Amino acid sequence: MKNLNRLILLIVLLFAPGFSFGENSLEEILTNDFGLISKSSAKTVRPVIEKLEMLNSSAAIEFLDKWQTKNLWFLKQKQEFVYVEKEGDRYRLTSPITGKIEGAVEKNLLKQVKPNSGVRAIIGSALVGHKLMSDDLEKRQESVEIIGRELKRRYLIPVAAALKNEKNVELKQKLERLNRFLIIKFDPITSSRADAIRKLSGDLSVEARAVLNPLITSSVFISEKALNELEINIARKIIPGVTGVASDGTAKDGGFMGRGVELTIDQAYQLLVKRGLVPPDISEEQKRNAIVENIIDGRVGGFRIEELGSADKRNKAYLTLTTEGLAPHSISGDTKREAVEKHFFYGIYDDDSKEVVSAAKETLAKINRKVGFLEFVDLFLDGVSLASIFFLAAIGLAITFGVMGVINMAHGEFIMIGAYTGYVVQLFVTDYTLSLILAFPLAFLVTFTAGVLMERLLIRKLYHRPLETLLATFGISIALQQVFKNIFGTQARPLTSPEWLDGAVVFNEIVSISSIRIAIFILGIVFFGLLLFVLNRTRLGLETRAVTQNPKMASAMGVNVDRINMFTFGLGSGIAGIAGVAIGLYAKVTSELGTDYIVQSFMTVVVGGVGNIWGTLAGAALIGFLQKGIEWMNPSNTLAAQTYMIIFIIIFIQFRPRGIISLKGRAVGD
Repeated sequence: MKNLNRLILLIVLLFAPGFSFGENSLEEILTNDFGLISKSSAKTVRPVIEKLEMLNSSAAIEFLDKWQTKNLWFLKQKQEFVYVEKEGDRYRLTSPITGKIEGAVEKNLLKQVKPNSGVRAIIGSALVGHKLMSDDLEKRQESVEIIGRELKRRYLIPVAAALKNEKNVELKQKLERLNRFLIIKFDPITSSRADAIRKLSGDLSVEARAVLNPLITSSVFISEKALNELEINIARKIIPGVTGVASDGTAKDGGFMGRGVELTIDQAYQLLVKRGLVPPDISEEQKRNAIVENIIDGRVGGFRIEELGSADKRNKAYLTLTTEGLAPHSISGDTKREAVEKHFFYGIYDDDSKEVVSAAKETLAKINRKVGFLEFVDLFLDGVSLASIFFLAAIGLAITFGVMGVINMAHGEFIMIGAYTGYVVQLFVTDYTLSLILAFPLAFLVTFTAGVLMERLLIRKLYHRPLETLLATFGISIALQQVFKNIFGTQARPLTSPEWLDGAVVFNEIVSISSIRIAIFILGIVFFGLLLFVLNRTRLGLETRAVTQNPKMASAMGVNVDRINMFTFGLGSGIAGIAGVAIGLYAKVTSELGTDYIVQSFMTVVVGGVGNIWGTLAGAALIGFLQKGIEWMNPSNTLAAQTYMIIFIIIFIQFRPRGIISLKGRAVGD
């Protein structure tokens, strides 16, 4: 009891304002450790900083602050530290120990102490607790960041004190979070730790989970008798060869018992060997050495050397050597099992407190449920984003393919032309918002014109000849790629978004979406609405739908089918150009840009239903969500995800050849 009282008194004194071990403690440190301070190194300076920190006096804190900010000097002859302030051609000196002015000297009698970044970082860590109480908000914020990077026991009391005095709402929230982390890791009172753990149930950050996860880790423990669960914080009982080691985290012993890995008899025996409870088995290396040492005339154990490439024959050769007494016997499986069955294996929590472990498991379960739901929401938003991109890329193709029945393999190159149009506009208009406003209509005009020219000069001569149309447009796509490669080179060109499209909309630690993708989603909705209006509320739309459903009957009713085909192809190409500007804002603008989207565009149109705007929307949604879902299940291999998606689409078309929303189109006329 007496020792406990002494310990409490010591702790109180250590944190008491102005406390020091003696009146001359600062002076003694500055005198005795002058060399370490004046020529400071991150490898040697830590003990000196700790001494100054333990003084906990205002003079010592000021000295550390001056040292860190390179405002510390010393007199060359006296080797005495001073603070300086310039007065004309001379420098006024102030003593770090007494705080009194001690005259003025020429600069050539002084030398500045210049700690490197490593030393300054160590000093900053030492000062962090004191800076938490500073009147300067920036210093307090800096201290909170330092504490957050590396939680230490000595920050527990300063953070709790700073939390009571903090007035800034945002910083106070960060301090509350840090305070909980520190209590969980270092507070000696179990109930306080458990309470702090439960308060983290709404914290979805990685840092919160990083603090909680170590509380439910367990280590494998071996006993020669059964243990009482009431006395020891047992995570699980392990029966080697039957039960796993996975319920509560990664075991530390051996490194082979990770989450979800079964503890086999051999692994259990290795643990017994490690604890010195059983003799070790013969290693494979020892077996190889024994075989090598007993090679006679190219044979060992009745086998030729060239036959020993087989593990089975090596084992038989070694068994022959043991029978002849030329090598030690290996331990049999039955012997290992017998040794293992004489012992009890447990997973025991690394934290001794059952209350803390229970609170951590309960809180982590709540957090993981919320994180799982939010990850689904984030995946859904990613799917919506990708679907909107596919919709923009495919909507022009849906119009030309649906109305004209033309398989345009150069559609991706119209997307590429639109992206390069936006790039060229930005070369002349440096205001990115204005350049974007100009780029969209200009890209439409350029690609609309290119589409009309292509239809007049080539496509119109190949109607009802799908294979030749496919080959011709594929050749045009290759030619366009080479032309733009010759003009702009192979290097990716930047299409810069305005500042208001930078960054992302962050909902919480899990869910966020980039501003550009939101803009593309909105653009997709706008185009969807405009196309519905044009097709359903205008004469051009009426004639287009008529040509789509039955071109011969439309021609008989006075519709100029040739003109409709031309304008439709131009419209589809123009929309591809607008899609190119939008896609170029986040993708690399190169001559191969279109090839990244042509396959998905065709799949979107075919799966959704040829010639139907609603079908294209449905197809884009299906493919976007499908691709993101497959990538989520196999995130390390996006190529495999695309392969699986194509296989799914092929199977889907077998059952629904006309797509999700079928339309009686050109087939009726044919």
